[in-house]
Amino acid sequence: MKLAAIQYRPPKGQPEVARAAIRGLLDQAGAGGANLVVLPEMATTGYVWSGPQEIGPLTEPADGATCALLSAAARAHGMWIVCGFAEHALLAGRVGPGGGRMATLYNSALVVNPEGERVACYRKVLLYDLDLSWATPGRRRLIVPTTMGRMVPAICMDLNDDRFVDFLHAAEATVLPFCTNWLREDGVGLHDYWRARLGGWRGWFVAANTWGTELGTRFAGRSAILAPDGSIRAEAAEEGDQVLIVDTEDGSAAAAG
Repeated sequence: MKLAAIQYRPPKGQPEVARAAIRGLLDQAGAGGANLVVLPEMATTGYVWSGPQEIGPLTEPADGATCALLSAAARAHGMWIVCGFAEHALLAGRVGPGGGRMATLYNSALVVNPEGERVACYRKVLLYDLDLSWATPGRRRLIVPTTMGRMVPAICMDLNDDRFVDFLHAAEATVLPFCTNWLREDGVGLHDYWRARLGGWRGWFVAANTWGTELGTRFAGRSAILAPDGSIRAEAAEEGDQVLIVDTEDGSAAAAG
């Protein structure tokens, strides 16, 4: 089994440009034989937004353009893909002042199988401060059965939720695809912190982060793939787009980009 984490910084507010770049990065991972590819949180839009009026036009339904892109890439390379995006959903009972249905916005992650089918759309449960200006929290965790074992997707701040960690252990998950926009904190050992939060869980942790600075918010980069024993099998730099691939059978690692 080959696992891939894509470190990527999207051009802010340009989802069409981002999707084109993401397809190129997915093709790199596919050429490397990846069976599962993980992309960052909100990988098509950027992360820092003042409110729903600002980000709303950039959100999309779970079966929108990003899903179509991921489905095509998954079919082309026969791989699973997990990718963060900004979702809008029309829910029953939400009616606006004019009588039309109102959209609910979520910080979400799509899960697409090797046949190109959308098998899940996970909505971030524990929101970070920067999410609170526009996003509604999700209400349930997901277990996705795969040929690689049980996969439990998560988004960034979820890792700080003890209830999520308990769920991860109870689910006996073998793979945790982690879409994140983890902030840079000077003096904090990023991977040591992630390991500590996992609480001794023994599975493959595939963390795809963004990098750089967005409206004064600094991101850590350093996307990584951690083995069940907690060792780092592949790690990206603090800056730059990069594709990490680890072969879980022989432990070999490769990087491109």
